[in-house]
Amino acid sequence: MNQPPRKAKKPAWVIDKERARRAAATETVWLFGLHAVRDALANPAREKLRLVVTRNALDRLDPLPEGTRPEIVDARVFDKTVPLAPESVHQGAALEVRPLKWGTLDDVALAADRRPLIVALDRVTDPHNVGAILRSAEVFGAAAVIAPHRHSAPETGALAKTASGALERQPYLRVGNLAEALMRLQDLGYTVLGLDGTATETLPEVLDELPGRALCIVLGAEGPGLRERTLDTCDRLARIPYASDFGSLNVSNAAAVALYAASQNPARLSQP
Repeated sequence: MNQPPRKAKKPAWVIDKERARRAAATETVWLFGLHAVRDALANPAREKLRLVVTRNALDRLDPLPEGTRPEIVDARVFDKTVPLAPESVHQGAALEVRPLKWGTLDDVALAADRRPLIVALDRVTDPHNVGAILRSAEVFGAAAVIAPHRHSAPETGALAKTASGALERQPYLRVGNLAEALMRLQDLGYTVLGLDGTATETLPEVLDELPGRALCIVLGAEGPGLRERTLDTCDRLARIPYASDFGSLNVSNAAAVALYAASQNPARLSQP
């Protein structure tokens, strides 16, 4: 008797990709704090699932967007109702949401309504640093902040609170491979500029040679800095000049300095 043919076993990488896709489809984030919750409620692109508030917080959030149905809980049991870290300063307001979808790297890099200025983060895992960088990116009109899926800060309540609303408006795109993303930006006409403390040229010197160019500024984690492959992918390297041998800036402060400097020359996309 003929046996039915066995189905070919899927490769491990295919199985892992399918699992990741299913996990992403069910992933949710708890945002907390009046500012972060208010901005998320006002963002039509946010998929909101559950709003938990104390009576006092509800009064401060009023008026709520039409159709919002809050769960009002006693302040004494709020921490038992919502799964937040013990140190979270929630102010009696928490909102469960789906992560934002910003589209593809090409979508954000070629956005007509944004300056062709992008920040790339190489292994910056502290959500407070990433939140602060998102805030600076919004202030200086960057098109996006990009980071690798692995070894980077995911979208969390702590990140959103530090971003002070910028997470709802500033594209934060996590990519599979940072070096490949940088090379794609180069194909699109971006000059990739890595910040490195050992660079021979200073940031002002390099920017003076790149007037009007579309830029991607790459920053690494404090301590390790940029990985070797990231360094090799960059078109140029620069350092922020310091007045003394004190050391170096926090990565979020370095990002703010670099974004300000780059924003002084109106950028345009060069032809790939």
